[in-house]
Amino acid sequence: MVDNEVQMGSSRNPNHLTRAVLFALILGIVSGQVIHVISEDSHRSQSIETVLILIGLGSDLFLRLIKMVIAPLVLSTLVVGIAKMGHGSHIGRLGFRTMTWFILASILSLLLGLLLVNFFSPGTMLHLPLPQTGPEALMGTNQPSFSHFVINMVPKSVMEAMSQNDILQIVVFALFMGVACSHLGPLAKPMIEVLDSLGHLMLKITSYIMALAPLAVFSGVTTLVAKQGLSLLASYGVLMLEFYVGLLVLWCLLVLVGTVFLGKRVFSLLEHIRQPMLLAFGTASSESAYPILVRQLHRFGCDERIVGFVLPLGYSFNLDGSMIYMSFAVMFIAQAYGIYLTPSDQLVMMLTLMVSSKGVAGVPRASLVVISSTLTLFHIPEAGLLLLLGIDQFLDMGRSATNVLGNSLAAAVVNHWECGNKQADRL
Repeated sequence: MVDNEVQMGSSRNPNHLTRAVLFALILGIVSGQVIHVISEDSHRSQSIETVLILIGLGSDLFLRLIKMVIAPLVLSTLVVGIAKMGHGSHIGRLGFRTMTWFILASILSLLLGLLLVNFFSPGTMLHLPLPQTGPEALMGTNQPSFSHFVINMVPKSVMEAMSQNDILQIVVFALFMGVACSHLGPLAKPMIEVLDSLGHLMLKITSYIMALAPLAVFSGVTTLVAKQGLSLLASYGVLMLEFYVGLLVLWCLLVLVGTVFLGKRVFSLLEHIRQPMLLAFGTASSESAYPILVRQLHRFGCDERIVGFVLPLGYSFNLDGSMIYMSFAVMFIAQAYGIYLTPSDQLVMMLTLMVSSKGVAGVPRASLVVISSTLTLFHIPEAGLLLLLGIDQFLDMGRSATNVLGNSLAAAVVNHWECGNKQADRL
């Protein structure tokens, strides 16, 4: 699978898509602000709304196309990867190393978010009216719990899990299927060959879909800025700046840890994942970058079996950008309402976020669901979420790109642990 996809990727200018997406991002900001200014005229508001609906089709279409290939791609790569690993001891060792990295990265992200939000205290400097508190729960009553997470790990039907793009449930089924194939040996060879071909097919389809990436970025950014306006950034500018500073610090720490294992090759990794990160940033969806991230990690030199195992798990258990955001957001809302949380309270909150965040993998706007339940647990008004809803999309862009970085480093480091330096860059 790797060699064919490398040829597919290297047959084009590797920087072409990056430049196109970056240009679309800038053009979307300018176009969105122009539309926002025009829409302030009440006589034009109705026609502007129609225009925005049409523009938004580009982003919606692209995300649906990406989701179309994710389930079969995850299933095929994970099953084939596990089946080719052979021994159960190898799979167990790989799983232990992978989950160890995920847990440590999650703790680092949550702890960094708490440290920075206590240092900056953005909630105390908020000069906006606070939403009125009430008994209603903004995000509904279905709050995540550990028992809910455990039960919903196992799919009632693999077809249902694939139709809903529930990555965690697909991973569980693929683990069983991959182990069974490895034990059946020659009898399972036809199935492995079919799934291997399916993986080839999904990556080829991805190459077609990626042609729409600049359009998707332009569509999404234009719609967002047109509705919110850049003036919103002025009101929340300090908060957003402090959050992005936190993301930058997290990036540096993750890359620094990656350097310990990968050495100077970590910079080659950053070069390879530039496209997926930019795509995730522009679409505010780390899911949109999954297929191209698989290809780029192959091109970097990661074993396809390692990528097929680590990456699907990472999208359920290793969302570093979302982690730092959740701890940052809960403390921000507490500060805005003048609620003091002791260091021990914050430690409990960190552990709560770490566990509850695993129970909503694949849920749209999952971070807001987890934040809502955590606010309730610590008697912080849920209405404070309204302070973040207006800029959540802007913040989601940064945390989506961070999720891609975190999972890429996880795959590369685990690959190094398993394969050493036997594989060099393929570019």
